[in-house]
Order: sequence, then C-alpha cells, then structure tokens
Amino acid sequence: MPSNIHAASLTDTGLVRAGNEDTFGSDPATGLYVVCDGMGGAAAGEVASLLACSIALEVFATLPSTMSLEHRLSAAVRAANTAVFTAGQQPDRRGMGTTLVAAAVVGSKLLIANIGDSRAYILQHETWRQLTVDHSYINELVRVGTIKPTETDAPELQRYASIITRAIGASADVQPDLFPLDLLEGDTVLLASDGLTRYLDAPDFPHLIDPTNLEASCQRLINAANKQGGIDNITCTLLRYSTS
Repeated sequence: MPSNIHAASLTDTGLVRAGNEDTFGSDPATGLYVVCDGMGGAAAGEVASLLACSIALEVFATLPSTMSLEHRLSAAVRAANTAVFTAGQQPDRRGMGTTLVAAAVVGSKLLIANIGDSRAYILQHETWRQLTVDHSYINELVRVGTIKPTETDAPELQRYASIITRAIGASADVQPDLFPLDLLEGDTVLLASDGLTRYLDAPDFPHLIDPTNLEASCQRLINAANKQGGIDNITCTLLRYSTS
C-alpha cells in the first residue's frame, strides 16, 4: 500500500525562457512522483518530458505490487526511455530527451530513481542532504579527479553547467541510478529540476521550506530561484511522510 504522503508541486517558466519544458506528475494511489526537464529544441523538450513522465507513471501503475520496488521503478524508467527514444526518431524530434527524477514511496520505503541532473534531496534528522548524483559533465570531471568538488562553481566551467552525460531518450536503453531509504515520521523529500538547483542547494532549504506548508514552500523556492536570475524553467515537488 502507498504511504501517507502530503505532496505539492509547482512549475514556473522562469524569467528568460519563452516556454516551459519541465513536467511534473504524480500517482498518489501507487506512491510515484516524477519531475522531468526536457531538452531538444522547438517543442521537442516539452514533448520528451511530458512523454517520459506519463509513461513512467502509467507503467509503474500496471506492474504488480508483488514485484520488488526496485524492479518496478527501474522498469518504469526504462519504458519511459524507450518511448522517448522511439519518438525521437522522427525528423522533427531528433535529439530530444529529458532528465527524470522520481520518488516511489511504499509504506516507509523510499526509492529514488535518477537520470540526468534533476535532483532529489531529503530532510531527515533535521538536516537537508542531496540523495542523487548528477549525470553531468562537471560532475564527471570531479569523479575522475580533474577538478575538486570546491571548484565546480568556477566561472570558466559555467558554460558546461548544462551538459549532461545521461538522459532519457538519448539511447535505446538506459540504466537509472537507484537510491533506497527508510523514511521516518516527518521526513521531507524535494524533487527539483536544475532551474532550481543551479541557484539553491541544501544549505538554503531550511530558510525556504516549511514541511507543514508544502504549497507555500514550493512558491518560496521558485521565487528565490527567479530572484537570482531565473534563466531556466523551475520545477519542484515536495513530499512529506507521515504515519497519521
């Protein structure tokens, strides 16, 4: 059975982009929540993110609950990838893709799936921390030791900030990173596109997120990102776990 989850989501075009290629979706009955950030030019990014989000939710809902949560979520993400990759073979959709970050909550079990640089964070034991690892060019430089983690904000690297190394629809198959966690009463999860996280990180969240008012918290996060530039679409989903 799905958990008792209080949820809120909000998306915003930002201050620079003409359209919004982010998509969020949820199915409280199955406990799945998804955020996607599309790419591809023209309307292709919007198509990719909407398709990936809808297919992931649809497939997850059809898989039997007797299947492990890891297999269900991985299968849903890979089905989303197949759908976007197939649609991307059309001449006017070539090169389209999307990031995807998803939270599946069943009972007190949380499982995060990630492809790309949209992120998941959790507030647990009164501390916010990032759960996902970005599939990005800059993060790959850190992984192989070319740069230090403290150097990722260097001005000369910012032109690479939006380059990702794994995406839904980029190849015929994809393997999501999975992050399992046991939830505690009052834990709060944030799913966000990089339009938010390019400006805000875990140390900022205590001042902006009130777990007892998720809707207002989503608006504060978006307002804060816009105040700092808003150069990309901004999307966030907040989830609060409760046993009552």
